[in-house]
Amino acid sequence: MGKTVLEMKNIHKQFPGVYALNSVDFELKAGEVHALLGENGAGKSTLIKVLGGIYHPDQGQIIIDGKEVKINSVPDADAAGVSIIHQEIMTVPYMTIAENIFLGKEPRTKLGTVDHQRMIRESQVLIDSFHMNMKANRKVIALSIAQQQMVEIAKAIAIDAKIVVMDEPTSSLTDKEVERLFEIIEQLKSQGIGIIYISHKLEELFRICDRVTVMRDGQYVATKVIAETNQDELIALMVGRTLGDYYHRTFHELGDVILEVKNVKGGLVKEASFQLRKGEILGFAGLVGAGRSELMKDIIGLDKRDGGEVFIDGKKVEFHGVQDAKKAGLVLVPENRKREGLVLKNEVGFNMTISVLEDFIKGINVNRKKENEIINTYVEAMAIKTPSTRQLIGNLSGGNQQKVLIGKWLAAHPKILILDEPTRGIDVGAKAEIYQIMNSLAEQGVSIIMISSEMPELIGMADRIYVMYEGEITGEVDRKDFTQEKIMYHAAGGR
Repeated sequence: MGKTVLEMKNIHKQFPGVYALNSVDFELKAGEVHALLGENGAGKSTLIKVLGGIYHPDQGQIIIDGKEVKINSVPDADAAGVSIIHQEIMTVPYMTIAENIFLGKEPRTKLGTVDHQRMIRESQVLIDSFHMNMKANRKVIALSIAQQQMVEIAKAIAIDAKIVVMDEPTSSLTDKEVERLFEIIEQLKSQGIGIIYISHKLEELFRICDRVTVMRDGQYVATKVIAETNQDELIALMVGRTLGDYYHRTFHELGDVILEVKNVKGGLVKEASFQLRKGEILGFAGLVGAGRSELMKDIIGLDKRDGGEVFIDGKKVEFHGVQDAKKAGLVLVPENRKREGLVLKNEVGFNMTISVLEDFIKGINVNRKKENEIINTYVEAMAIKTPSTRQLIGNLSGGNQQKVLIGKWLAAHPKILILDEPTRGIDVGAKAEIYQIMNSLAEQGVSIIMISSEMPELIGMADRIYVMYEGEITGEVDRKDFTQEKIMYHAAGGR
């Protein structure tokens, strides 16, 4: 690691009623990958938004290369050599790669027009330097999520960034794409660029990070050399306690078959059959694009299937959408909570009850007492941290948003709960709480299907695991036979 490239000293930021940052210090060295770790709501995003010019601190200093700088806007951050690669990709889809890389800083010809040829030429040099195997004149809309992230990295280098922030960069990547990203991070390190790396996947930190700074409740907790710490210590620093049995699973005798799927096909799904028992947590593993989410949408009627049958409690059912499935006791908590699950510009209470409006609205009459009873029951049951049920849900942490989304569907009292990537992008404390809720539901006889790309999560929580590959179920693994190797064998197409 080289000299100190960034110091953030005594950073304060207050929002109405909330101290988001309270005297936070952070340091980054040139050529270092420094993890920023903490539960959702710990203040990580606020600190990064202060560095990126999105928020202005109430107090504190930002020092880059030994000089204090004032960052009051995103252009100020660019000028200071700070580039942020957000979790939600910020590329413009209908522009080319070159146009995205030079967006807002387009080179000009002598006549003052945009020099497209120079943009393409210089962008291609950047792309080739990272072995990205893309053409600079290609439209971004045709790229995968991983390739779009590479464009964001190239964009950061184009502004001569000294500091690159990566926020949950692997959340939507395959294992192969993750390895490619890690190779590029090593290249950035070798060029002396300092990287702030935010991830809830602790195993990644031990792969690529040099140091880790932990935050909790808007405050600095500790900085550790990664080689001198371990996951248990980091979890204890994050949540203020040891988590004990992380997966919270007690196993019990399962009931009769409650859901049977026979030869369902449609879209990405070539053909799939499986059974789910009462009180069972059934895992679905597979690589990105294997067809797991698509299979569940075919079952629930969100996508039109081309064939197959679905039975609940031995009776054949036919769903034409979410409401039909809900009446039969089957609900789906979608993978993308922000696009498919929540209304971010509305309140916690609104989101919590939107799936059960018929429970308290009769004609033009609204039973406010019943509405508040539902809201308060599930806010308490899900241990949702919010200053008020009237808080806009977009202002909550990712973990609390996820708990609202699950609570929204639990309010419908389902017999069968499908959870698609239920812990993606949330911290270990919130994960442990969701595992505990899943375990409690299974003990009460609720049947759960859990789609997850995190192997330890499936192994820790499931009674059985089905594995999919290219639209087909290639394997079924019982709990006594769970190993990552066996699951990956089936996920790679082995039968």
